[in-house]
Amino acid sequence: MCATCGCDHDEMVIKDSHFDEDEHLHDHQHDHTHGHDHHHHETVEMEKDVLLKNNLIAERNRGYLEAKNILAFNLVSSPGAGKTSILEKIIPDLLKKFPVYVIEGDQQTTFDAARIEKTGAKTVQVNTGKGCHLEAEMVNQAIKRLRLANNSILLIENVGNLVCPALFDLGETKRIVIYSVPEGDDKPLKYPHIFESSDLCVINKIDLLPYLDFNIRKAKDDALRINHHLEFFETSARDGSGLEFVTNYFLHELEAFQKEIVID
Repeated sequence: MCATCGCDHDEMVIKDSHFDEDEHLHDHQHDHTHGHDHHHHETVEMEKDVLLKNNLIAERNRGYLEAKNILAFNLVSSPGAGKTSILEKIIPDLLKKFPVYVIEGDQQTTFDAARIEKTGAKTVQVNTGKGCHLEAEMVNQAIKRLRLANNSILLIENVGNLVCPALFDLGETKRIVIYSVPEGDDKPLKYPHIFESSDLCVINKIDLLPYLDFNIRKAKDDALRINHHLEFFETSARDGSGLEFVTNYFLHELEAFQKEIVID
């Protein structure tokens, strides 16, 4: 059981884009042999150890991706915020310019991966079992399955959770938090770490603003109090509003990233 959040990745499964092969990875980096009667300092030390191992693999992922000129986006949100729906809408436009690969994280099922595969992007499903977030080792294994082309985009859809994904670097270039109107405008202050660790905030389901008590100005101001570098887009995956700005953001970031790599 993970010391950082109490979740269990013993039954993590990775499935390829056609979902015809399961791989049970029991050599996960956590030590699951310890008991549960810990002193506080022992728990803190284990947390440091878990995060250190994760961060080392994350840096390995980042180096591999940079060497191939691949821009990786880690999409985080609460369940149902609209990550998959947004990806379904923008991937076809991204594919017109660059190869796109997707890692889908969920505790169970291949529902979202099946939806994304229909867009034409090569997709790998990672089922975390009882785990509530993706970790760098899982992404590393999924990358090996995907066989990424140079000069491409990797989209990592994390498990729906506003807490634990903030702790785990996956080797991504950018982290994007997707935040939906029905969740309420208090989430930046209630879950500050996910907003603090993100580069972009997509406020989704704005078509529901007339029907809900959501103060979008307050939500943005609170998020900026936590992270003054945060950028915002307002979208509706349902009617397509604002999604062209998200698509252009991905394309601009990849083009700028590739120019920077060439210059270096």
